[in-house]
Amino acid sequence: MTGEFDGAPGLVTAFWHWFNAVPPVLPMSPIEMVATLFGVTSVWFTVQQDIRCWPTGMVMVVLFAVVFWDARLYSDAGLQLAYLILQSYGWWAWRRGNRGDALAVTRLGLPAILAWSAAAVVGAFGWGWVMATYTGAVLPYWDAYIVVGSLVAQGLLARKVLQHWLFWISADVIAVGTFATQGLYLTAGLYATFLGLSTAGFLSWRRGMAPAGPPI
Repeated sequence: MTGEFDGAPGLVTAFWHWFNAVPPVLPMSPIEMVATLFGVTSVWFTVQQDIRCWPTGMVMVVLFAVVFWDARLYSDAGLQLAYLILQSYGWWAWRRGNRGDALAVTRLGLPAILAWSAAAVVGAFGWGWVMATYTGAVLPYWDAYIVVGSLVAQGLLARKVLQHWLFWISADVIAVGTFATQGLYLTAGLYATFLGLSTAGFLSWRRGMAPAGPPI
């Protein structure tokens, strides 16, 4: 799959230059900047189905845990620990493959898509209520969907399920608005880049799939 979407790095670079030209209202920390760099790199590797997406992603989530905690986005800070666990599993699963072969891209059937979508929405309302009731978190329900939708996406990615990209896309749309309202402009820009890369990734994975058997 390496080599597809050769225009994507140029898109990321163009966005990066545009975004850095926007005057920030709040100062951007060096940690946020480094986390952003690792985040873009990790998603680009994922689009290419490159196993290096996992170690670069692990560095990203550790750094973002610090950023989100300082911004009082507690759901997102806690999400990073769950990411580490899922990324460790994903790294292992991709290295192990399927009976000695590389792990192939699979797809969900409509019943499974609806079930995972319902679980994401219900989980987001539940976690949002907890955050709204027991913490001082800002935008708790929107923040909660970023958590739950991202966890669903990360879990499905570990098994190379095509539709994991759709959950990333929905979480990225919400994340852009959430982080921008908190003054995390570089992070919001990162998630806007994620949104574009996720769309490219979905199309790339779908086009590169072998003739499929029954969906899972």
